[in-house]
Amino acid sequence: MNTLRDHFLLAMPQLKDPHFGGSLTYLCEQNAKGALGLIVNKPLSLTFAELMEQMAIEASSDLYADRPIFCGGPVHGDRGFVLHTGAANWKASLPINDQLSLTTSLDILDALAKGEGPEHFLIALGCAGWEAGQLEQELLDNAWLTCAASEVILFATSAESRLTAAATTLGINLDLMTGQAGHA
Repeated sequence: MNTLRDHFLLAMPQLKDPHFGGSLTYLCEQNAKGALGLIVNKPLSLTFAELMEQMAIEASSDLYADRPIFCGGPVHGDRGFVLHTGAANWKASLPINDQLSLTTSLDILDALAKGEGPEHFLIALGCAGWEAGQLEQELLDNAWLTCAASEVILFATSAESRLTAAATTLGINLDLMTGQAGHA
């Protein structure tokens, strides 16, 4: 099976789902059992400092205080997911590639609250999930475009520019695309 792990899913204009319309999703895993990703361009009105306060984690550094928290998707909305650079040496981490990992354990949040931890990271509440064959069918239905992921887009591009930046890597302007799809 070919995998789209470490790729972006770009929502096509006709995708009107309230969670996924206008979204850029980073695929952390895709296999025969399904797929898991994080929407990376929809910040919540919640900052890192506010999240740490809600979780009663003492922040001894304000280095990341204003960093936005993202709505990662409609699945497991009560769970946090940290997409980050560096090794997967936290208590619950999934290595995605040689540079990126996904961590769901509190030890990474404790480190970040101290101004430590990975150099680049993105925190999301919730994730996007697809059952076996579901994402593949959505791709056949032209709901998504795909492209290789980029750390520059993930960590050095503003949230509101990420979808456009990913489309640009394909030479596409999503604003000029029609909401109608077809097959040749």
